[in-house]
Amino acid sequence: MKVNTQDCRSLDRALNLEWLETNGRGGFSSGTVAGANTRRYHALLLTARKPPSERVVLVNHLEEWLDIDGEAIPLSTNLYPGAVHPTGYEHCIEFSTDPWPTWTFDCNGITIQREILSIHGRDMVTVRWRLVGKKPTKAALRVRPKLTGRDYHGTHHENGHLSTEAHAGSGMVMWHGYADLPPVRAFHSGAYRHEPAWYRHIQFSVERQRGLDAEEDWWSPGEFTFELESGSTRTLALTSETIDQLDVAALAKREKSRRYTIRQAGPTDDSLAGQLWCAADMYLSVRGVQHTVIAGYPWFTDWGRDTFISLPGLCLVTGQLDVAWQVIASFSAYVSAGMVPNRFPDVGEQPEYNTIDASLWFIHAIDRYLTASRDEVRVQETAWPAVKQILDGYRRGTRYGIKMGEDGLIAGGMPGTQLTWMDAKVGDWVVTPRHGKPVEIQALWVRSLEVGEALARKFGEADYADRCQNDRSNAIASFRKRFWYEDGGYLYDVIDGPEGNDASVRPNQLYAISLVDELVPHDRALKILRLVQEQLLTPVGLRTLSPHDPRYRPRYEGGVLERDGAYHQGTVWPFLLGPFVTAWIKVHGKNPSTLKQARSFLDGISAHLKEACLGQVSEIFDGEAPHTARGCYAQAWSVAEPLRALIEDLGIQVSGQNITV
Repeated sequence: MKVNTQDCRSLDRALNLEWLETNGRGGFSSGTVAGANTRRYHALLLTARKPPSERVVLVNHLEEWLDIDGEAIPLSTNLYPGAVHPTGYEHCIEFSTDPWPTWTFDCNGITIQREILSIHGRDMVTVRWRLVGKKPTKAALRVRPKLTGRDYHGTHHENGHLSTEAHAGSGMVMWHGYADLPPVRAFHSGAYRHEPAWYRHIQFSVERQRGLDAEEDWWSPGEFTFELESGSTRTLALTSETIDQLDVAALAKREKSRRYTIRQAGPTDDSLAGQLWCAADMYLSVRGVQHTVIAGYPWFTDWGRDTFISLPGLCLVTGQLDVAWQVIASFSAYVSAGMVPNRFPDVGEQPEYNTIDASLWFIHAIDRYLTASRDEVRVQETAWPAVKQILDGYRRGTRYGIKMGEDGLIAGGMPGTQLTWMDAKVGDWVVTPRHGKPVEIQALWVRSLEVGEALARKFGEADYADRCQNDRSNAIASFRKRFWYEDGGYLYDVIDGPEGNDASVRPNQLYAISLVDELVPHDRALKILRLVQEQLLTPVGLRTLSPHDPRYRPRYEGGVLERDGAYHQGTVWPFLLGPFVTAWIKVHGKNPSTLKQARSFLDGISAHLKEACLGQVSEIFDGEAPHTARGCYAQAWSVAEPLRALIEDLGIQVSGQNITV
């Protein structure tokens, strides 16, 4: 991804283009092409003290000035009340994400590059500068780091509790602002001068748009000076690790090789598939000794629902089977009352179990893993007991009224709860409660029983297999009898709810086609797809509610109440393109014409990769044109589901499989 001079020097444009670096431990670095932080989540060194949770911001920003012939030229940019200072964006002539965020500046005819890279597996970020060009040139670079020390959801303000001391050695300086946070070590190839100062009233424009606290104060301990010469590189590595020495060049070389390996293993005949393949790596993180999936950046950690919807696209089609297994094994250990966690909290130990679908997506992912890996031994030993716990838990009843009825269908919901993926809640207001029997839950239940039967027969448990088969047949018959809304020519979104059957036109009915073959006859499936295409499909995803519905909200904007009120009431979600493409091909057949049309549904995602967070896919978009990107600027299932559909359904070829990166 490259940004040209015109866009780099347009402040509005450059502030709306973001970059992201992740470290595989829940930590990340992010910012804007302009260089200014517009979110509280933008930072250089943001680490997870208990990966991937307990995230803290340690280093927010660097202010950089290039001294040439007595003139100080800024490279960085900051936003203050009514002012922009410095204005480094005015000198930027190019930005690129390959192989990591790289800025090129023209400073009175002298060209300097800045690179920022997170080191995979380390709580560390490295910044490198070099003069480029053949002409012999010398210059001095002054760099002043800006620090806070706070929870990544919060903001920081000047106070008397922060320690302003520094401990300097040869090529390293350490600051320890707050005793309850790790110190920051800065390894550098220049000179350091300690000169503490506060920088007040930094403005976060995106936070203001979201109706949140949009101002904070930064502390700067001092200033680094680097003498630059043509062809040489100067470095500053920032880390929360307790180390005394660091080979920055070796780390950067190894990181570049790692990223090259990922790219070489991916698709080459479809540019979107190749880009999503590389983007997928950003969401894999450790949790303890296992792997997990980060649901989205900048504010989500790992969620059960997001993890198992994303797992086929992030891990299975990319050949990272061992990572997939670690994720499955990690969640298997947390099964409780027939449920996997919906969410691991940012702070604390106890997972949350408030979901009706995460456990069923977990079962689906296990089957997909087994198909890809043929790993029967580990599945039987670890995953199969968890599958049975879930199936039996749903049969006899578990939390929040989740229970299989006599009709074989799954019901759930209690006042004040939101159990499906449409889970917005503001105070006591549940925006889309969907209590009763939601359509996609029935598809997932039938699919889970299919998996249960197959695994039981494979592992020699015939009685259990027969029970799954009988329950599945009952559920299918009930579904076909109860869910078709004849007057509308589509499926009810929920039946047997507190107010009866819900005929809202929503995308959830697609799963009755994409996940299971027997639920929807072909003629009805054609009608559903036609309706979804006409009322819900946009270039960047599917609307969550028909524009003809009086509750439809065309824009996701305003404060928390307004935004959450629109979250599933018309807002577009790109991950839904995955089941839409799958259903489209299943119904229309896998012929060249169908495949070409199905591929065209993803063209908007290709264009979006050059917007918002470069190379990533946003969480949501406005329901109406121009479909402005909203929510998380990088979302796991927004990447995973289009990638899965490209490889599985559209047949995009992959050059490498079973890779370890």
